[in-house]
Amino acid sequence: MKFTELGLCDPILDAIDLQGYDEPSPIQAKAIPHVIEGKDVMAAAQTGTGKTAGFTLPILHRLSSTPKPSGNGNQARALVLTPTRELAAQVAASVETYGQNLKIKSAVVFGGVKINPQMQKLRGGVDVLIATPGRLLDLHSQNAIQFDQLEVLVLDEADRMLDMGFIHDIRRIIKLLPKKRQTLLFSATFSNEIRELAKSIVYKPVEVSVSPPNSTVDSVKQSLIAVEKSDKTRVLTRLIIENDWFQVLVFSRTKHGANRLAKQLIAKGVEASAIHGNKSQGARTKALAEFKAGKVRVLVATDIAARGIDIDQLPFVVNFDLPQVAEDYVHRIGRTGRAGASGEAISLVGHDEFKLLAAIERLIKKEVPRIHLDGYQPLNDLPLSKGDFRDSRPKKPHKKMQAKKPSNQSSRSNSSGQGRSKGAAENKHGNRQNPKRNGSQSRNKNGGSVKSKSSKDSSQDSSNESSRSPNKKTNAPKSKKSYSSRPQRPGRNARRAKQNENRSKNTIG
Repeated sequence: MKFTELGLCDPILDAIDLQGYDEPSPIQAKAIPHVIEGKDVMAAAQTGTGKTAGFTLPILHRLSSTPKPSGNGNQARALVLTPTRELAAQVAASVETYGQNLKIKSAVVFGGVKINPQMQKLRGGVDVLIATPGRLLDLHSQNAIQFDQLEVLVLDEADRMLDMGFIHDIRRIIKLLPKKRQTLLFSATFSNEIRELAKSIVYKPVEVSVSPPNSTVDSVKQSLIAVEKSDKTRVLTRLIIENDWFQVLVFSRTKHGANRLAKQLIAKGVEASAIHGNKSQGARTKALAEFKAGKVRVLVATDIAARGIDIDQLPFVVNFDLPQVAEDYVHRIGRTGRAGASGEAISLVGHDEFKLLAAIERLIKKEVPRIHLDGYQPLNDLPLSKGDFRDSRPKKPHKKMQAKKPSNQSSRSNSSGQGRSKGAAENKHGNRQNPKRNGSQSRNKNGGSVKSKSSKDSSQDSSNESSRSPNKKTNAPKSKKSYSSRPQRPGRNARRAKQNENRSKNTIG
């Protein structure tokens, strides 16, 4: 299939031709026609397969073929949300590249820089706005941007936005947008959380997928080396120098680790820079530009900062630390082997990272080949993979299959009920009718009525019984009474007996 068969306008086709592209990628060929038709789309494809152009090209076509709504104000017709500043800059560059022959005004806004210049760019409105969620909410709170005329919403790298905790900001932004709009979700993976979010923001979406979920690109050669944690820097330096590697993207799990590794590489004579969230936007942009220009040999990055790093024919990716989330491995190695080019991804794995490795292999459903470095043997061997890449997490039983366990209350009530049935009977108020305790009248064997003992006598009897019983300690210290040991309120018969006793005393006196 050719780009000319997708229905794009001539100015866009001319811009594509200037970039040297003739055939669209699989995700572009499937997604672009649906976006041009105005349908909501959920597109999933591997990193580096051209997802960005999959929505920028049809959006530019739509905006150029429809008249701009009348009215003044800081309005945006298309909104693209990205998780990182680098990805926002990459999308903005794509819009400028393919819209160079169109009268389309675009702007990109993100945090880490001054907000006033961004507010000035938004004056009079823009056709395409690329933004990170936090800065967009700040601009809207200051009335710098409005969404009354919004036509298209795009969530780029939706899985990463959810991982970074942007779900609440996204929901706040969606409440500000008109309900009648076109919504596009582009992501490398579609987790259950993304599908739950999609239920509330898309309408009858068309799902487009060109590869199995969480799969890796076949053009990327994957391998791992078992190393000790303390030897990782030495092994990485040896690989770079001996193999004469150039343009190596190294992933570190933490920001502090990225800074430390960059300093250690510089000390060994390897030009390196670090890029992560704590760096200022100017420092991040400078480090990325020097890496692309070849001035820096190694770029050490964290997962968040690496999103949006788009380097043509990046040859090597090294996992200095395995990611905590298995899906991040797919995104990491997707930085190389982009647009059909070949690449190599090597992971330095310690024995304490075997569980992370097993989770990655279950995700990609294949074993990462192991290679050995000549002259190096780790002290602790890395366990071998079991070869079973099915999800080993136990499934929850169905609600109907779960047997209801008797509650403690019911068991107590049953046991107490049995005790009562063996002992004395209860009246309707729940008080035990024991003639020795409540002073009520009882019948003797001959049928006559016998007056029961008074409460004073019954207390003496109970004390005598307690002194005779071997199991009870009479000299034990008094403890606080619990709820179950409180004396019960006397029943109706006991109260009447007490009243009769008091009357008889008064009469004798």
